Amino acid sequence: MIISALKSTNHTDTRSPIHIDTIKTLIDLEIEVWFEEGVGSGINVNDSAFEDIGLKKHSRNDCLKNANFLLTNESLSSEELELVKSGSTILGMVNPFNNNAFIKSCSDKNINLVSMEFIPRITRAQKMDVLSSQANLAGYVAVIESAKHLSTALPMMMTAAGTLKPAKVFVIGVGVAGLQAIATAKRLGARVEAFDTRDVVEEQVNSLGAKFVKIDLGETGETDQGYAKELSEEQINKQKELQSNVCARSDIVITTAQLFGRPAPLLVDNQMIDKMAPGSVIFDMAVESGGNVEGSAIDKIVERNGVKIIGISNIASKVSNHASLALSNNYNNWIADFYDVELSNIKFDFEDEIIKSSVLVFEGKITNERFQ
Repeated sequence: MIISALKSTNHTDTRSPIHIDTIKTLIDLEIEVWFEEGVGSGINVNDSAFEDIGLKKHSRNDCLKNANFLLTNESLSSEELELVKSGSTILGMVNPFNNNAFIKSCSDKNINLVSMEFIPRITRAQKMDVLSSQANLAGYVAVIESAKHLSTALPMMMTAAGTLKPAKVFVIGVGVAGLQAIATAKRLGARVEAFDTRDVVEEQVNSLGAKFVKIDLGETGETDQGYAKELSEEQINKQKELQSNVCARSDIVITTAQLFGRPAPLLVDNQMIDKMAPGSVIFDMAVESGGNVEGSAIDKIVERNGVKIIGISNIASKVSNHASLALSNNYNNWIADFYDVELSNIKFDFEDEIIKSSVLVFEGKITNERFQ
């Protein structure tokens, strides 16, 4: 079996689907690994470094034409899909909810499609969970980038010139990204408050040394995959009303609320922003899926009454080396778990929960009912 690793065509995504420190997993399976020229340029790994350990460099077109298995951080164009062999498999982050045409094309061309976004939230699959691995790093980046644009330091400092008060950080949404944002802000010495619609995360927030903001929204909860359930319009309005006071006293607000397969809820509106002090910073981690903050824009810093609203796409690419290491491990673990050495190919067992969940197209059929 030939596995080809493709470079992202999106200039904001500098991650690589393979990493020099993790590729041994595939080599040990005696799989022939090809890579697109320059695949490691975003993580400062030269092509020669991959070649030195036995990988083979090829053009993008050759990788598409000859691979039995393609690793990618994005979906392919219709022109590229024409080059892919029938019966081969594409695995990666393919943004499935916004790529119905791509999914149908894979079905029409008898190309298997594995969406790593659909890895189930079960213990055995944690090592494959790309959403968690990338969200973890994104939470870290959100704090670092916010601190860059703040005109004050984060920790309290006692100096001969006087005592500098610590910055106040408010994190809205305590999933993987939110927890890492809390931990990072605390490590940097900030005073941190956090809110989530799921009361069960209060203990986690407190264990990190932050204060959990309690807002009674009535009945809330989480899905069986561990995501926060969608709130009613009335609940969202109540949340905005009660958290506006916390935003007003915060130097940095970080929003992380996203709904799997749906637009992100608007949680911070202009009325709330106008209560914040000039020089404050809001980081909208959900900007790519519609945004939690009114007026936020992808890859732009929007200023309103002196408050900077930051929106960055492919946030984890800001730490592309570690993001690639985690991402490649996620991919490798999926392959290693389902690779059959005797067949020299992947064994698609749909009795397995991970296969059933993550494989969207198999042998020309769309297997996930959400896209049928």
